[in-house]
Amino acid sequence: MAEIENQNSLQEQYMKNLVTLEEGSLIEGKVISVTEDTVMIDIGYKSDGSIPTNEFEVPPKVGEIIKIKLIKLEGRNGNVQVSKKAADEVGFKDVLNSAVKDKIPVKGKITKSIKGGYEVDLGSGYTAFLPLSKTDVSRVEDPEDFIGLESEFLVEKLEHGKKTNIVLNRRDYIMEIVTKKRDEFFEKAQIGDEVEGVVKSFTSFGAFVDLGGFDGLLHINDMSWGHVTRPKDYVKKGDKIKLKVIRLEQDEKRINLSLKHFVEDPWNHFEDKYAKGTVVNGKVTKLTDFGVFIEIEEGIEGLAHISELSWVKRVTHPKEIFKIGDPVEAKILDYDVQQGRISLGLKQVTENPWDSIIEKYPVGKVLNLEVKKVTSAGAFLTLEEGIDGFLHADDLSWTKKVKNIGSEVKEGETIEVKVIGIDPEARRIRLGVKQVGDDPWAALKTGYPRGSIINGTVTNKTDFGVFVKVPGDIEGLIAKSQLCDSRDEDPEEFLKKINIGDPVKAVVIDVSPEKQKLALSLRDYVKQVEKAEISRYIHKDEDEPGFTLGDAFKK
Repeated sequence: MAEIENQNSLQEQYMKNLVTLEEGSLIEGKVISVTEDTVMIDIGYKSDGSIPTNEFEVPPKVGEIIKIKLIKLEGRNGNVQVSKKAADEVGFKDVLNSAVKDKIPVKGKITKSIKGGYEVDLGSGYTAFLPLSKTDVSRVEDPEDFIGLESEFLVEKLEHGKKTNIVLNRRDYIMEIVTKKRDEFFEKAQIGDEVEGVVKSFTSFGAFVDLGGFDGLLHINDMSWGHVTRPKDYVKKGDKIKLKVIRLEQDEKRINLSLKHFVEDPWNHFEDKYAKGTVVNGKVTKLTDFGVFIEIEEGIEGLAHISELSWVKRVTHPKEIFKIGDPVEAKILDYDVQQGRISLGLKQVTENPWDSIIEKYPVGKVLNLEVKKVTSAGAFLTLEEGIDGFLHADDLSWTKKVKNIGSEVKEGETIEVKVIGIDPEARRIRLGVKQVGDDPWAALKTGYPRGSIINGTVTNKTDFGVFVKVPGDIEGLIAKSQLCDSRDEDPEEFLKKINIGDPVKAVVIDVSPEKQKLALSLRDYVKQVEKAEISRYIHKDEDEPGFTLGDAFKK
């Protein structure tokens, strides 16, 4: 009906042309013929006008009334000169003015990339500039992606002159459409509604889904009831997917979507299948500094803390023994259905070797073990995988004071040791090298009680006395005060006469195996001998020689 009325209007205008024809004016003409090259127009004058067919986007039909511009009534060869293109340009100028005034979008096609933006063909002989920053709502990564795009634009700037200057804005036009669509969505949408969208982009916390010009967020936690490490494992960019609306924030215009809500939460039936102490099979889904996440069924994951991975191995990071996807067996230690948490133990499905450690390695057992690590205080030796014993420097020798254990044992070396202490609760095992043999201090105390005479060799001289090595490779001390009777001789002068390597006889005045101390006295030895000499003197022959202090240093 409207089309008929429009045709009638054009017919009326055509009749007016017969009365008034003014060069430069817009008039209506009737198409009387159409060829491949030319369209002939009857304008109600003595001669007809001709227009090149290429001025029409779509060639007109015979009898159609069209708007044209009268250029000259008497053109070349006396023909009427008219133009469809010129008429379009005049009409489009009004369209542009209205577009600026009333913010009405205009159609155009992005034809080429130029400095700072694009050239846009608006038709009717008009081209415009589209800044790159106002091309799209998101940053343009590759300008070539928009070449050939047909769209609508807002006219941001219009300057008429010798050449019309037009600046367009596509970004704001899209934002207006997006805002309108989003507002309509919030008016109609409800929690639980099913919607369809296209995966647009990814972030570390999920994916943005295009719901028709505006975005909704599919959070990583809403992709599956289970643990999701990578969003790209569940959806792909460009995928058209169905989702459920699970949250709407009207003020912030935020939409949260979900994939997992299409299926029931597996936690609803957790206690029907599992209990504390249940042994389950699962697979490793994530490794962290503090433990291992294990999926025991789709949507249900538990955490095995790093302390629950091994009875004996010191694990600094789970990646030392696991990788993603590894099948594992674990025991449920505890759970909280409301919080969706499960505490798992891996070591609990195997026997704790420390429970039988005393039976396996009783105190007194002699072992040949490899030195694993040497420290300043001692060395760690491996009894079996994950179980080490400690050899303290004090337990290397009964008689030797070891200051640097590294000079006595080397890493990788195998040595003979005895188990001298074990504490399963503290997970400690003490080892000793010296305990493999007899304690020479005990033998010394038994064989040389206090007051007995012992033979030795001078090993060292100091300001405070003389060190003497005695049987059992034990070193004792003759203090300077115990060298001689100061009434008979100056101890300082006596000390000067003693040489390292001299054999000596002395009296044992104290033996302390606990402190590994042996105190000797040369002075007491001389006194003992002198007493014996006095006794003998009463009965001896006059020609028999007497005892001298030098005799104490004779073999």
